[in-house]
Amino acid sequence: MLASIIAAGLASGAIYALVGVTYNTMFSTSRVMSFTAGQLAMLGGVFGSMFTLKLGMPVVAGFLLTLVCCAIIGIITEFIAVRPVLKSLDQHLYVLSTLAVALMIQQVAAIKWGTEPQPFPRLIGLGSGIWDEKFWLPVVACALTILGLEYLYRRTLVGRAFLAIAEDNFAARALGLPERNLRIASYALAGIIGGIAGFSGGELLLAFFANGALLNFYGFVPVALGGLGNNRGAIVGGLALGLFQQAANFLVGGIFSSVAVFTLFIVVLLAAPQGLFGGASARRV
Repeated sequence: MLASIIAAGLASGAIYALVGVTYNTMFSTSRVMSFTAGQLAMLGGVFGSMFTLKLGMPVVAGFLLTLVCCAIIGIITEFIAVRPVLKSLDQHLYVLSTLAVALMIQQVAAIKWGTEPQPFPRLIGLGSGIWDEKFWLPVVACALTILGLEYLYRRTLVGRAFLAIAEDNFAARALGLPERNLRIASYALAGIIGGIAGFSGGELLLAFFANGALLNFYGFVPVALGGLGNNRGAIVGGLALGLFQQAANFLVGGIFSSVAVFTLFIVVLLAAPQGLFGGASARRV
């Protein structure tokens, strides 16, 4: 039983962590918390099932098309929900604009895909029991994604430009960095990361339109616990959340496990409002 809890906890935690990284990727270049992160992960499962099962495409082709579609949705989010808000004096309107886009995505998915969970294909066909691919595939996808992001940010000019915009967008613009293009690219990258989360976790979560709202919350918790903008903190927070959630499911079950997650979330934020791995934010006065 303990092994099952750990396997399921790490798998779901890896998915939550990737959604948290999706939040951070969009936030880093726009300073906007886009509440479409969970919807991007949901679409990763829906598109993946559609391309590989309904249309009969090879897994690799279906995976690549899924990432392309999710990247396009990410770019559309930047154009219609984020860019207009950045021009507004009250930039906190992003809460409404991104939530509106998230609800639109969810309703369109429900209409076009259906309101019942749809099966997701076995991608590799390796493992059984606690070593089944539905448990280890999200963890591997999470690890490879983080390694890829570390390489992008530390070893490439584009990645360093992302870091410069995230550190100080005014100074970056003064140096001639194309902030708008980098923001669009970051939303496309966020769509890809969300697509990876949904595709790798499709066997565990199935292809279901309601996964979007679920992943929006459970993906936000690692961001809050790990510190906003801190990808490493989001990974640790996501894995810890997954393990805690599965243990709570085993101990109390049902809706009480969600109550336990909410309680943990509130207690940690009361103790460390900036997150467990976040630094105290400077405030201009």
